[in-house]
Amino acid sequence: MTEILDMSQVELRQVNATLQAAKGQDEWQIDNPRGSHAVAVGLNAPISVTVNGSTGYYCAGMNQQASVHVTGSVGPGVGENMMSGEITVDGDASQYAGATGRGGLLNIKGNASSRCGISMKGIDIVVHGNIGHMSAFMAQKGNLVVLGDAGDALGDSIYEARLFVRGSVKSLGTDCIEKEMRDEHLSFLADILTRTGANATPDQFRRYGSARKLYNFNIDHADAY
Repeated sequence: MTEILDMSQVELRQVNATLQAAKGQDEWQIDNPRGSHAVAVGLNAPISVTVNGSTGYYCAGMNQQASVHVTGSVGPGVGENMMSGEITVDGDASQYAGATGRGGLLNIKGNASSRCGISMKGIDIVVHGNIGHMSAFMAQKGNLVVLGDAGDALGDSIYEARLFVRGSVKSLGTDCIEKEMRDEHLSFLADILTRTGANATPDQFRRYGSARKLYNFNIDHADAY
């Protein structure tokens, strides 16, 4: 049975408190979110939440275990610092989607704006459309898969995250280079593309990652710092 929380009648604080208190394999539905900020944040149980409509910033932030499905678009910071679970966005995502995410899967069916995956630390992010500039800036760990195009400075100052782009890349950021696509990467792509319902095949992608030239200070390049 699906429990319904109507935000035209229930305040945001009560909606989040109710979801945070849920412990079992419960199913919840949030109606009339009306672009509210911080919807379904801080969840820490294997519950399923469907948000019928678009939300503001930090939707499903700090998520653990829960499966959150937004039928519209989301504002900045969707899935920020998520630890596990899964977030699916049927529409577009604004800036810094999945920022600092440590685990779980963020599946964006539309486009993502600038700084998608900034400082990601283990999360998997799949964007079915395009991503904006400075995406994966200082990305430390995890995977960013983009079916469309990437904007300027992709992967600037990247550490060990893996970036897979099917379309064009406007420019690569500092210390980010194109890298060899090996069998392990093709296997990973085959799995995650199936999981997210993406209309693509692994052989269509190119891989980008760190050149590992910024790990240590080099006196000969002091002017560049």
